[in-house]
Amino acid sequence: MQRQIPLILCLIFGIFMIVQFFVPHPYSQRAYEVVLRWVRIISIFALVLGVGSLVLYHSNKIKRKVSGWGFSIVTLVSAIITTLVGLLGVNWLDGKLVFFKGIGKSSVLQIFFQNIFVPVNSTMFAMLAFYMASAAYRAFRARTKEATLLLIAAFFVMLGMVPIGSAISPRLPEFAEWILSVPNLAAKRGILFGIALGGIATSLKIILGIERGWLGGGK
Repeated sequence: MQRQIPLILCLIFGIFMIVQFFVPHPYSQRAYEVVLRWVRIISIFALVLGVGSLVLYHSNKIKRKVSGWGFSIVTLVSAIITTLVGLLGVNWLDGKLVFFKGIGKSSVLQIFFQNIFVPVNSTMFAMLAFYMASAAYRAFRARTKEATLLLIAAFFVMLGMVPIGSAISPRLPEFAEWILSVPNLAAKRGILFGIALGGIATSLKIILGIERGWLGGGK
């Protein structure tokens, strides 16, 4: 029964949400709003479960002192401080810390976000740019006709997107934009159609109980 009940609920609500989408009736809309409220409530419990898993995972790493356990300390301390600052509504007003003032522009949580999270996030994406450049270098080697075509298209797009491209010829930015909006968009839409069909197939497998990996493995 531990597996049958989740499968039955998944089947019922999966079929209900599909039918509800195609039936624009007031009762259908009200039922959707009720289900949406329950989804929010369940998401809160999922958040608690996620935080608990985070704490257990990093606590075990600290106890065993495995490689990188110092980063686990930083993670747990940061999570605790951020949670307390958010729950207590700590604000920095006129050079003083004020509690229970909500989360606004002067809140310490917002200060943490703007001065710690945003720079770290920017640094991460800046590092990813080098990995992308390395991957592009390997992918753009003209070993086949397709790779050669990709290399030529990428060359014109990058040249048309920088100021030197428009200085060479005013038609280069227009040609780069045409590549992005016509052949690239056509290929992108084909990929999106494939992703959509794959998502529909996977969803039907989950709703009908064929795919049961979300139950925790096993059959």
